[in-house]
Amino acid sequence: MNTSTAKTSTVPAAEDAGEEQQPPTSDAADAVAPGGSPATGEKNGPSVPDALRKTDGSDEPDGFEDLDEDLHEDLEDDGDDDASRGVGAGAGAVVSAALGVVGLVGGWTGKVASERETLIGQIKTSSGGSAAQQIAEIYGDSWHTTALVNGIFAILALLVGVYVLVRPAFGAPSAKPQPSWIRSVALGGVVLGAIGLVLSIAMFFDLIVGLPSA
Repeated sequence: MNTSTAKTSTVPAAEDAGEEQQPPTSDAADAVAPGGSPATGEKNGPSVPDALRKTDGSDEPDGFEDLDEDLHEDLEDDGDDDASRGVGAGAGAVVSAALGVVGLVGGWTGKVASERETLIGQIKTSSGGSAAQQIAEIYGDSWHTTALVNGIFAILALLVGVYVLVRPAFGAPSAKPQPSWIRSVALGGVVLGAIGLVLSIAMFFDLIVGLPSA
C-alpha cells in the first residue's frame, strides 16, 4: 500500500519540474518594452540623435539653430561689405573721370588763379617796363599758373583712378568681382589724367605754345 502511494505522488512533481525548466516563449520576449534589453528587460538610454533633439519636440538639434543664425548673420555682413565696397569703388571711378576732364580742359579754379596772376602783372608793369617784361608778367605767369592748376587736377585723377583699379588686389577678397563699368570709368579717368598732365607740363615749360617775342 505504501509503495503505490509513493509512486503516484512523485510523478506530478517531476512533471512540474519539467514545466518550470522550459525557456520563456516568444510572447515573453515581446512583452519587453521597446528600447529595453531582451535579457534584463531594462530600458536603454537614448541614442545620440535623440539626445541632441530639442526638448520642445522638434526634429532639429539644439546646436543647429544657433549655427544657422550665425551663418545667416555672416552672409549678411559679407553682403553689406561687398555693397559698401562697390559703392565706394563706383564713386572713386566717377571722381577720377571728373578730375581727368578738369585737368584736361581746365576749371574755374585755374581761371581764377590765371586772372590773379594777370592782375599782379599789370600792377608790376603799371609804372613802366619793357615789352618783354610786360608779356612775361601779364601773360606768361597767367598761362603757367593755369597749366600748374590743371596739372594738379590731372595728378589727382591719376591717383584716384589707379587706386580704384588696383584696390581689389589688396585686402580681403570679395565674393563678387568688381563691375566692369567701374573699371571702365576708372580707366577713362586715368587716361584723361595722363593726357592732361602731359599737356600741362608742355604748357608750363612753353614746349607747345611759347610766349610771343617783342
